[in-house]
Amino acid sequence: MTGLKNPITFVVIFLLLVSFIFAAPASAATASANLKVTIVETNPYPAKIGEYLDLTVQVENVGRDRAENVDIEIVPEYPFSLDSQANAVQNIGALAPNKFASKEFHLFVDKNAQKGIRSIDIRTRIDKTSPWSEKTFDIRIGTETFDSKGTLELKEVISYPEAFMPGDRGTVTVTLSNTATTPTVTIDGKDYDTNARIQAAVLRPMSEGIVVLDAPYGEMGLLGPGDSIKLTFNVMVSEDASEGTHNLELAIEGNSFDYNSRKNIPLEVDSSNVKVIPSKALRLVNGEATLEFDVANTHPNEFNSVSIRPEAEGVKFYPAEYFIGPMDADELFTIEFDAVADPSSENIGGTSEPINLSLSASYGNGINKHENLVSNLQIQQVEENQGASSGMIVAGILLVAVIAAGVLIYRKKQQKNK
Repeated sequence: MTGLKNPITFVVIFLLLVSFIFAAPASAATASANLKVTIVETNPYPAKIGEYLDLTVQVENVGRDRAENVDIEIVPEYPFSLDSQANAVQNIGALAPNKFASKEFHLFVDKNAQKGIRSIDIRTRIDKTSPWSEKTFDIRIGTETFDSKGTLELKEVISYPEAFMPGDRGTVTVTLSNTATTPTVTIDGKDYDTNARIQAAVLRPMSEGIVVLDAPYGEMGLLGPGDSIKLTFNVMVSEDASEGTHNLELAIEGNSFDYNSRKNIPLEVDSSNVKVIPSKALRLVNGEATLEFDVANTHPNEFNSVSIRPEAEGVKFYPAEYFIGPMDADELFTIEFDAVADPSSENIGGTSEPINLSLSASYGNGINKHENLVSNLQIQQVEENQGASSGMIVAGILLVAVIAAGVLIYRKKQQKNK
């Protein structure tokens, strides 16, 4: 019996090990794709009772691996209903890491719905065999009416960075101010307070390539006469966004329908970056040189952590990377590298062929890190005859010695004549 038990035990353990080996990678691969879901637009906002509502839902893969077949499902509850149950699930397809896609859902708000905040569930999965992941979002329904007469004014808009580059993320901060100057105002013999209410505020992109990552603000409270408030929205510019000024719309729900407003918010997209220009001839004399460059920030706003790194086959540079730090727009900075050739390299010595030199720049635009090739140049190799130079030096020393001896003899003769 003992001889029978041992082989069975061995087989069971072996099968368990094999199943673990083959199952673990699949589980790990599935876990490394991670989806983040956001409602990026609610139109109209707030939702209107008895009317249709369009929800734009964005899904981003924030994991390390590719999601092969992404689905989005919306699970509406009263007072929301889908225009068609067949549209409850929408397929995005494959989604690479750090990429996003969006789908639009068409909902109806029941005519008997009450004003207020209602919730809706949105589910995502990375492929057909994976479990659903669910997140709940709040949707505002209806507009309250108040007798307050304070008016909101767009006082300031600050983008960070000031000019986005394609692929950048950043923020747009708006400052809203109540223009009233007194606590009350009398209209047709009736007194009204001059508080301004922000029942809701939403920032919507009006062109392709711009995504607002935040849900709308709701119930921001009262602003007294002369008071201000700052609202910050997270914004992303896609890699293929066109350059120029993109418009966003800031929709504000105020005291009542008459005090609702829409403001145009500009967003600049500019791909200009760092330029590096040689400030003197690029020559490697007898395998050594000091190379000098002018570095210019051609972007409309400051770059931070700017550094330049040279590379050339068979040549070592000191420093290996030149760290400049912050650079203002249109600022020019001069840098130097000591270049020393490696005599064992096939590109160095015994040839006059130029050496290819590449310069790459690393820099930050706001919170975004960028790195790109800024110059493709060539270093000319020059060999100078050091022996001839030494002979000239020796001849010069001998000439000086002869002149010195002549002067000495002349002085001695002058002394004898005296």
